[in-house]
Amino acid sequence: MIEYIKGEITEITPATATIECNGIGYLLNISLNTYSAIQGEKSITLFVYESIREDAWVLFGFATKTERELFMQLISVSGIGGNTARMILSALSPTELCEVISTGNEKLLKSVKGIGLKTAQRIIVDLKDKIGNISGIAPNTESSSMPPQANAISEEAVSALTMLGFATAASQKVVVGILKEMPNAPVEQVIKIALKRL
Repeated sequence: MIEYIKGEITEITPATATIECNGIGYLLNISLNTYSAIQGEKSITLFVYESIREDAWVLFGFATKTERELFMQLISVSGIGGNTARMILSALSPTELCEVISTGNEKLLKSVKGIGLKTAQRIIVDLKDKIGNISGIAPNTESSSMPPQANAISEEAVSALTMLGFATAASQKVVVGILKEMPNAPVEQVIKIALKRL
C-alpha cells in the first residue's frame, strides 16, 4: 500500500497530477480541491489511495489525509466509484461535504454532476454516523458555538491527538470541554491537558 508520494510536479491539470519521485513519474487522479491546494507548487506530497482492478491500477492523490478519508468513505457507499467520489470532492470542500451529510442536505448533494436523488439519499444514510470520526474536521454540534480562533485550535488539537492514536470522537469531546473552560488556551496547552484526561 502506498501511503504518500513526495516529489516534483512535472505536469498538472485540474483532474490529474504527474509527480516525479526517484526517476519514476506517477500519474495521480486529483480533485479540484487538491488542484487548488497544490497549484503553483514545485515539490509536493500527495496522500494516495490505490484502486486496483483487473483491467487497471489507478492512483488517486489528495492534498490532505482528511480528503482521502472522505474519499474512502464515499467509495464504501454502494454505487459510488472512484471517479464519482472525486467529482463530489471537486464540487464540495471536505468541510462542506461533512456539513451536507450531517444536515441531510440531499438537494445540494444532488447538484453534483452524476448524483441522482437516490444516490444522494444513500450517501447521507450510509455516512451520517461515520463522518464524525473523520479527523481534521471538527464536529458541527458543539464546536460551532465556539469563536473561529477556538475552532481552529480545536481542529488542530483533535488532529494531533488522532495522530497519537486516540479515538477522534473521544478527542473532540475532551478538547471541546477544555476550550469551554479555557477559551484562550494555546493549542499546546489544550493537547497537554487532553492527554491527561483521555
